[in-house]
Parts: sequence; C-alpha cells; structure tokens
Amino acid sequence: MTTLTPYRSTTVQGRDGFGRMIRAEWTKLRSVPRWMLALVAAIVLTVLVALLMAGGSQMERAGGGGPVVMTLDPYNDEGRFAYRTLAGDGTLVTRVTAQDGSHRDAKAGLMIRSSTRPGSPYAAVMVTPGRGVRLQTDFTTDIAGGPGTAPRWLKLTRAGSSVTGYESADGTRWNRIGAVTVDGLAANAVAGAFVASPEQIKVERQFGGESVTGQSTEGTATFSDLAVHPADPQPAGAWRDDAGKPVDLSSGTVTLTGMGDVGPRLFATDVTRDALGGTMIGMMAIIALAVLFMTSEYRNGLIHLTFAAAPRRGRVLAAKAIVIAAAACAAGLAAALGAVLLSVAVMRSKNVIVPTVTEGPVLRAVLGTGLLLALIAVLTLALAAITRRAAAAIAVPLLVLLLPQILSRGLPVSAARWLDGATPAAGFAIQQTLHRYDTVIGPWAGLGVLAAYTAVAFAAAVWLVRRRDA
Repeated sequence: MTTLTPYRSTTVQGRDGFGRMIRAEWTKLRSVPRWMLALVAAIVLTVLVALLMAGGSQMERAGGGGPVVMTLDPYNDEGRFAYRTLAGDGTLVTRVTAQDGSHRDAKAGLMIRSSTRPGSPYAAVMVTPGRGVRLQTDFTTDIAGGPGTAPRWLKLTRAGSSVTGYESADGTRWNRIGAVTVDGLAANAVAGAFVASPEQIKVERQFGGESVTGQSTEGTATFSDLAVHPADPQPAGAWRDDAGKPVDLSSGTVTLTGMGDVGPRLFATDVTRDALGGTMIGMMAIIALAVLFMTSEYRNGLIHLTFAAAPRRGRVLAAKAIVIAAAACAAGLAAALGAVLLSVAVMRSKNVIVPTVTEGPVLRAVLGTGLLLALIAVLTLALAAITRRAAAAIAVPLLVLLLPQILSRGLPVSAARWLDGATPAAGFAIQQTLHRYDTVIGPWAGLGVLAAYTAVAFAAAVWLVRRRDA
C-alpha cells in the first residue's frame, strides 16, 4: 500500500499574501490623482501657515540693535552675582538687610555653584518679597522656608554634593529649611551673594490663541556680614561679580542690583511649535484622504470584491492602515521639515536667531510630526471603517483633535491642562520643544495618548468589520 505525503508549500503564504495586500492598497492610493493631491495639499498648507506666522512675527529688535536670540534652554540664569572661590566644603553666611519690591518673586540671598557659566549646577537660599524664604537648586527644586522678608539672616553649608539651607531672624538661632543634592557640583566652586528679579508677565488667553507679554524689572538688595568660611584652610580669593569686576566689601556691606531671573523659563515662546502650527490645517487634508480611502469602496460597492479576494478582513484593514500611515508620515515629515527650514530663514532675515532642525528637540518635533499625522490617519481610517459614512468619519477626528486646541486657549489653565492631556489632541505635544507654564504632558507621553486612542479605535473597527456584512 502506497502512502501519499501531503504537499506543503515552501512559501510562507501568510506573509506573501499580506505583502500583496499592501501593494494592492498602495496601488489604489496612488492611482487616484485627487488622493495624491491631498497629500500635496497637506504639505503646502502646513508650510504656508508657517511662512505666514514667521512673516507676521513681532520679535525683531527695534533700534537696529543686535539679533534677538531664541534658545531652547529650559531655564533663565541671569541677575547679579558677587562671589569668591570655595574649594571643597564650607559655609556661606550673610544678612539681607534690605530688599526692594521689584517683583513678588525677586530673589536676594546666597548661592554656591560650579561656575559662572549659565546653566551650571547650583544651590541657593534666598528671601523674596512675596513668597518668603526659599531654598532652590538646578532651576527646578523649590523648598519653602519661613514667611519672613528682609531683613533676614541666611546661611548655606556645603558637604560634598549636599547643600543645606538655613534662615534666622537674629543670626543666632537658625532654622533649617532643608538639604538638597546638587549633582555635578564642582569641587572648586564659586560662592557668594546674588540678586535676581523676574519679568512682570501678562498672559491673555482667548479662544484661538494667547498673548504673553513681559516687562523687565530691576531688583536691588543690600547685604551685610557677607562671608565664606571654608572647612579647610585656603587662600582668601578676591571678590568679583559675574561680569569680572571687583566687588568692594571693605565697608561691611554691599548693594547689588540685577535684572532677570534664576529659574525655569515658563513663559518663553516655543518658536518651533509655532512654526509647526500649520499641522492642524494640513491634517484636514490627511483626514479627508483617510476617510475617502476607506469609504469610497463602500460607496462604490468595491468592498465586496476586496473582501472576496481577501476574506480575512482584519488583514485588509491592517494593510490599508499601513499604507495610509506611511503616506501620511511621509507627507508630515516633508511638511514639518519645510515649515521649520523656511521659518528659520524668514526669522533670520528679521534679525531673529531661532533653533534649527539640527538641535535635538527640534529634530524630535519634526520627526514626531510625521508620526503624529500617521496616527491621525489610522485613527480616521478606523472611524471610517466603523461609521462607513464620510461625513461622520471626518467630523469626529476634527472634533476631538481641533476643538481641544481651540477651547484650551480660552479656558482656565487647570481646565486647559486636563483637556490637552486627556484627549487625542495630546498627540500635538510631540511638537513642543520647551516646558512652559501651560505644559501638561511630555512630548512622547502625549503621542502615546493619541496612539492609545488609535489602537482602541482600530481594534473596534476590526471587530465590527469581521462581524457585519460588507
């Protein structure tokens, strides 16, 4: 008796078949001219809005002065600093005898830092007119002390990378504010007194936009009994300020005047995100394309042929999603790159130096814009598969993506934070390059929120497509 061995193909049919599905869907997309024009429209609209915004910018400096420089530094590091060197551990002490009320957050106190270079690691204890005594470090940590104002005694003690802050009303009984660890604090540090005074910021929020204006303030404080006591004997260094000028302490007091803040830049203009603002307009073309890519087959009845040729409907939907996501991503990358490059060129022509695409956060925003539009395209495709109606499939993504962006500008910051972080509009956080006062979610976390909504919608679309008639 002869035993027949069943025939088995050496070709991986599943993979090969799915590849053919992707090629077939790509052929459908590129064979309809108006669909390809939609991709071009997304690019043109995004770039055009960027040019209009850059052309209308009011950041140019009056009077023919030097260029306005917009940086990605997440901090301000300004003010006035009078210091001497401190090798190793030691203690700083002073009495802030007077401080004017230039700003409720004006700062006068003691600071130890690695160097005078902007952004170097530091710890500082200070008195303020409106927020009492504070212990701060590295532009982020802020520990509250007592409610007192000047006159006030202050003290900082360093032990390795740990710095402890104290305050006193009389210079005898000291109250410990707290201790902070300053990573990267140099062994040979600079230590002394400082004064800073932030800008007076006015924020006007209205539906569709916001206006942030600032006016510089100048803070002045007088210090007495300013001294640095090293733990180990060392030569007494000369006192100087951060401009390199000598500071005279022979009278026992010194008065410092300074402008600018030492702390996070919460109200800076995110010029890259502004340049990519046209994405909200360009995405309308992507949404329309994704809807037509799905619903046109239902409208023409061709979906029956598609499912007859490929009965595994979930794989068909996956192939469509891959094709539309790739097309939207490519258009998004081209649009974002063009918007940023042209915006930089226009701003430079106005004597404004802005971050370029070679800087890490800007490059992430450009690449992220491609991913953003890819997710929006797949989300829209899934909604189109669920509703099978073009009007509804266009209205829903526009509602959940555009409306939060518009409403959040006219709502209180607390409500705007919730709206921006809990809706699919959180995906636009991938375009931010600065942490601002109204930032609610990080760039990748925001894109993750949009990805989660997209995954749920796509899973629902696959479930429905498998269970109902075409």
